[in-house]
Amino acid sequence: MLLSAVDSGWADPVRLHHEGRTARLLLDNARAVLAEGVGVRPDELYVTTSGTAAIRTGLSAVRAARRRVGDTVVHSAVEHSAVLHTAGAAAVEVGVDMSGRVDLEAFRAAVRQPGVAVAALQAANHEVGTRQPIEAATEACGDVPLLVDAAAALGHDVVPAGWSVLTASAHKWGGPAGVGLLAVRKGTRFAPDWAMDEREDGLSPGFPDVPNVLAAAAALQARLSEASALNTQHRAWIAEVRRRVAADIPDVEVVGDPVDCLPHVLTFSCLYVDGEALVTALDAEGFAVSSGSACTSSTLRPSHVLAAMGVITHGNVRISLARTTTYAEVDRFCSVLPGIVQRIRAEVGM
Repeated sequence: MLLSAVDSGWADPVRLHHEGRTARLLLDNARAVLAEGVGVRPDELYVTTSGTAAIRTGLSAVRAARRRVGDTVVHSAVEHSAVLHTAGAAAVEVGVDMSGRVDLEAFRAAVRQPGVAVAALQAANHEVGTRQPIEAATEACGDVPLLVDAAAALGHDVVPAGWSVLTASAHKWGGPAGVGLLAVRKGTRFAPDWAMDEREDGLSPGFPDVPNVLAAAAALQARLSEASALNTQHRAWIAEVRRRVAADIPDVEVVGDPVDCLPHVLTFSCLYVDGEALVTALDAEGFAVSSGSACTSSTLRPSHVLAAMGVITHGNVRISLARTTTYAEVDRFCSVLPGIVQRIRAEVGM
């Protein structure tokens, strides 16, 4: 889809020439497919340059529209870094339990305080996979709009209803990087406080990358058609990794809710092991995994998600299963991991 669209969807879709009208038709078709996958109307869905951009735009525009009410953003302590940075000083952070699930009573109390403009809560955590109680949080919010970050969940899990704003990222479901989604329910007030152009109602400047948007739509459609079988398979494999890691490696902590969680994500932490060394050793064996915070891994800072949960923050590894992952790869990962951990520990005298 991507390669074919490069030839026909390269033009600016707001232009009136033939190439522009063709690009517009392709973009409208892609938007309809994406909207169906999200569960909204096409005119409620906006295309951005990334999931991070969608979060920043959605939070900022809703907060600006409710400026007379206040500018406070209520969010959980395990949200994506884009939420934390956008909320800034005008934020109330709500804690989570050791599985990564938000304290619902504290969340309810926070959103009912005066001056709250918007609340933010993930559908499920991008590092440990734990689902959040979105429906209960929606009830707790009352008239306060709820932004749900569905980047980790969309295409892999059912996203609960009730939200006002939803964000997602195409690369998370196997689409290309550089495509984010921002869904805004009708009746939700938003007012971008930046210079607006004529595209995407001013929510994403510049004309969208039509070939990549088409590819994102095709990928989401394909992933949803396979969701039932893939999720059953992935859930079984993640459960096996969870069991084998805990059984075969001393001094390891497997984190996140083992049941109420995404089917394809798992994080565990190993005592007396440097996370960077573990990632490098696994890379040499052909496994691409991450360590540190999943949203700021280039800095190798300790994960703010794990810190908020009160679990081990060093020596952690996050694995994520793709649609192309095989059981043979999962089995080999579980087989080579104990030896790698043992070797790294021995190198530091443990």
